[in-house]
Amino acid sequence: MTLEQLTINNSFEKLDWTWGEHQIRYTIMGEGKPLLLIHGFGASLGHWKKNIPVLADRGYRVFALDLLGFGASAKPAMDYTLELWQEQIKDFWSVHIQEPTVFIGNSIGGLISLMLMSNYPEMTAGGVIINCAGGLNHRPDELNLPLRLIMGGFTKLVSSPITGKFIFNTIRQKQRIRNTLYQVYRDRAAVTDELVEMLYTPSCDPGAQQVFASVLTAPAGSTPQDLLPKRKHPLLVLWGADDPWTPIKGAKIYQDLAANNSDVEFYSIPNAGHCPHDEKPEVINQYIGNWLSTI
Repeated sequence: MTLEQLTINNSFEKLDWTWGEHQIRYTIMGEGKPLLLIHGFGASLGHWKKNIPVLADRGYRVFALDLLGFGASAKPAMDYTLELWQEQIKDFWSVHIQEPTVFIGNSIGGLISLMLMSNYPEMTAGGVIINCAGGLNHRPDELNLPLRLIMGGFTKLVSSPITGKFIFNTIRQKQRIRNTLYQVYRDRAAVTDELVEMLYTPSCDPGAQQVFASVLTAPAGSTPQDLLPKRKHPLLVLWGADDPWTPIKGAKIYQDLAANNSDVEFYSIPNAGHCPHDEKPEVINQYIGNWLSTI
């Protein structure tokens, strides 16, 4: 069955779970060993629509959820941190999964996956990180100079009580979302109306602007350098080679790890940007499927 057929024939079941006082959106598909997919900043479980049905069809029980503050999950006014989302996923695992799980994450979802692997090895069967963020917020050495200056000024404006709401309402316009995606995706054809709508719709929810500002001004949290020495399970690292947001030059730590550890694999994905699981799904699904069969 082709990827297109799987995507069309397997629409996601929209399920809700109450975490404390907050509604969390999640989905589950397939039977078998559990996988939990964790999206990146501003995205949602729908960003895995080209991966969930394929992995489920290969004999896995695939979970994906919307992190608190994103997608169809609640957007309460609070401080958003990596530790908050780690706690959300730990509690979700305790209720819905309860067996060693492979965590698969993109961007900050990749960093959260590393946190779970390192801090809760009893929950973990392995991890797949895709263009993993170095922190919740970019550190100065992670971006090329123009983006570094732009992001620094932008963060100040969006977190200001005077300019924050105006800036947020400006940047969440559909054409601006599309233009941003053109920067982070190598293949413009992958930037579809459906993808733009997936990012735009949650931005209309009450509280979305406060979530956005909180994330951009939050502590950066644990770094991969902090977490990797505590890793006890197999790790697959996939990296879009043309990513401007987490450039592949910053992936040297993983390349070195793969060169010296038989349970770590690293693959560069040519002609792909920050979200190769959506831009080059056939390639990513093949790498993940092959790797899962070995652990």
